[in-house]
Amino acid sequence: MSSMRILILGALLDGPMNGYGVRRRLEAMSADVWASVAYGSIYHGLGKMADEGLLEIVEGGKGGKIVYAVTEPGREEFQRLLLGAWHEVKPIVDPFQVAMTFMDRLEKQELLDAMYGRMTQLKMGVETMGHIIGLKRHHGAPDHIRENLRLTRAMLQAQLDWVEQAVARVEAGELP
Repeated sequence: MSSMRILILGALLDGPMNGYGVRRRLEAMSADVWASVAYGSIYHGLGKMADEGLLEIVEGGKGGKIVYAVTEPGREEFQRLLLGAWHEVKPIVDPFQVAMTFMDRLEKQELLDAMYGRMTQLKMGVETMGHIIGLKRHHGAPDHIRENLRLTRAMLQAQLDWVEQAVARVEAGELP
């Protein structure tokens, strides 16, 4: 939840807004691409953080749209979480790495088919990210938002490079 907390609190630093406004702000940052944001969890997060005193309701309720604003404890929590995220390197848990652990359980052709399929998806992902970066530039997104998308593209490219090399090793009988 800390990533979602950072995203919600950070979006609300721009000023009070309702859940839909937070969602639109996160969409503008393409958070759905690089942060696996489940937009339904925004409303739960808003309510929970309001209960914790990190947000206050400044408008609405009972049939109306609820508008939230960040409280001083919310600003402190944002700062704490933000700096923590910069200073803590965590492993990226990717189901693909779990699957790699058992690559020896697949027949060679099944493994190669899966690897070629993954290569196709990764190539598409790298290309799509390049397109999104271009769109964000065209629409005037801040440099730091485009930089985040560049990082996502670089991670996809690194995985693509690995898969291409691994395919050669599987075909040569060196893997698994």
